[in-house]
Amino acid sequence: MKETSTLSATRRPDRRRPAAGDRPATRDAAARGQVDREAAALYERFFVPALFAQWAQPVLDSATVTQGARVLDVACGTGVLARAAAQRVGAARLVVGIDPNEAMLAVAADREPAIDWRTGCAERIDFDDASFDAVLCQFGLMFFNDRQAGLREMMRVLRPGGTLAVSVWDTLERSPGFAALAAMLDRIVGTAAGDALRVPFSLGDVDVLRELFDRSGMSDVRIDTNAGTARFPSLESWIRTNVRGWAFSDLVSDARLQQLVDEAGREMLDLQTAHGEVAFAAPAHIVVARPR
Repeated sequence: MKETSTLSATRRPDRRRPAAGDRPATRDAAARGQVDREAAALYERFFVPALFAQWAQPVLDSATVTQGARVLDVACGTGVLARAAAQRVGAARLVVGIDPNEAMLAVAADREPAIDWRTGCAERIDFDDASFDAVLCQFGLMFFNDRQAGLREMMRVLRPGGTLAVSVWDTLERSPGFAALAAMLDRIVGTAAGDALRVPFSLGDVDVLRELFDRSGMSDVRIDTNAGTARFPSLESWIRTNVRGWAFSDLVSDARLQQLVDEAGREMLDLQTAHGEVAFAAPAHIVVARPR
């Protein structure tokens, strides 16, 4: 049975999950960063272990999340960070995950129904002031419609003495596999697909990142850059999951996808390990801030 959160909210957002077969209009979905249930499941199955799981503990450590803390995970996706937070604090009812993407939340709820999953966006968080001991965001800030508004809202719901911890990817050039794939998408599919892949790296410049937090009214801002590694089972699985698990999937026909796979097999062999796996650097920044 799903536990009821002990946190008070000013409004209770719609928490209904979409049916498994529901698919939004693909081009509108790409513009909104929406994915369907199939793509969300692919994200959880492949991207979480390949990219995101390794960052959950460092983000929790940066926010000094401890037993009994109340935690909000903003742009939670399929919930890898929220699940780790629930284990850290000792009770899933103390953790809330919000995300605008209903398909992601459906997968998150399947994985851990006891966490309080809610449809919502960072720019309008439906909780009272000072509701949480820690507010976290793992690789979501880049996709906010209004980054300053989102950061201010996250700080608003943070208690005095609490901590905000936000992770963002370093620059694209520091992740050679994704840099090569973005260039390949430009050539084979078009710049719309290549640019979509560049969005996650848009806050990689530390000076730009610090200025954003300063403009958002943050104090005591610390930015730590951490080494990370992207790992996929093979070149083909990496290319296919990056395309079909992304919101621009509708821009890539099956024929273009096969062309990408074939070209990767010729041009990206340097990313392969001796066992045929793909591994390359994928560093990230973790920003820690507190209320003024």
